Amino acid sequence: MKFLDLAKVYIRSGGGGNGCVSFRREKYIEYGGPDGGDGGKGGSVWAEAVDGLNTLIDFRYQQHFFANNGQSGMGRQRTGKDGDEIILRVPVGTEILDEDQETVLADMTEIGQRVQLAKGGNGGFGNLHFKSSTNQAPRRANPGQEGVERTIWLRLKLIADSGLLGLPNAGKSTFLASSSNARPKIADYPFTTLHPNLGVVGIDNTEFVMADIPGLIAGAHEGKGIGDRFLGHVERCAVLLHLVDGTSDDVAGDYQTIIDELEAYGGELAKKPRVTALNKIDALDEEERAEALAALEAAVGDKVLMMSGVSREGLNEVLRAVRAEIDDDRIRQKPVEEQDPWRP
Repeated sequence: MKFLDLAKVYIRSGGGGNGCVSFRREKYIEYGGPDGGDGGKGGSVWAEAVDGLNTLIDFRYQQHFFANNGQSGMGRQRTGKDGDEIILRVPVGTEILDEDQETVLADMTEIGQRVQLAKGGNGGFGNLHFKSSTNQAPRRANPGQEGVERTIWLRLKLIADSGLLGLPNAGKSTFLASSSNARPKIADYPFTTLHPNLGVVGIDNTEFVMADIPGLIAGAHEGKGIGDRFLGHVERCAVLLHLVDGTSDDVAGDYQTIIDELEAYGGELAKKPRVTALNKIDALDEEERAEALAALEAAVGDKVLMMSGVSREGLNEVLRAVRAEIDDDRIRQKPVEEQDPWRP
């Protein structure tokens, strides 16, 4: 399944049915009178967050969603049928934006959450509604209310507890594959990762979700490389894990490049808790490790962990550091497997 995190959608609610002008004309009934029914309501357009989706690819193939109109009223006091509503099923974490792509109409953060995007038009009153003691034979009825037509944008921000950051080829995908059940594409060229990947990481009988996004380069906030379009997927994370390639000639410069891009992106992303790790130490000897670690700690101004996604050296220590920064309400306890009783 292809990954799609931004989609433009056109929606229109149904118009209400017209009211009916009708009079009773029945044999053997002495007095007639108005009996025109009201029109039915138009269908509304709703959005609902459902489980089992992690992409907006369905909206690549269908962008127009039109609800049905209400049926017009009929004689014998019959009200028209209401129009069927339309439900847009979106993944959890989807933001619904107005046409300007800035105004947030709704943020779908929980399974089962529903929000009305376009209300259906009310049905018009039939002439029975206007009957009174002074007007016993009204010959007027209201038309139905028109539906609402609008254009909206759907933007998906994945729900993850922690996020991976780093330059291309920093070893993010290898780390995710080593620590979780995810199987991202891994290769020895930049921009191997073209869309975010999610993995469930387990450590010390707890589990949390980690997101891997495509690598950033200098000027990403201006659209260079893949750009910063995927940074939205780590906005909801509690902690960011920043991986720095230990084999680089300038580990401090690589670190600062990512920090500059986070600050240029804006929002609260640059203020989130971060764990910094020097990756690929399996390719370094003791002297090179010490030199790279000292340079990176001087740039960070705090403790830096060392690890290798290939040899798994220092992997658990990094995961425990990330786990310590995640809120307790985000952590899920691993179910304890029941063992069969011993039998001779």
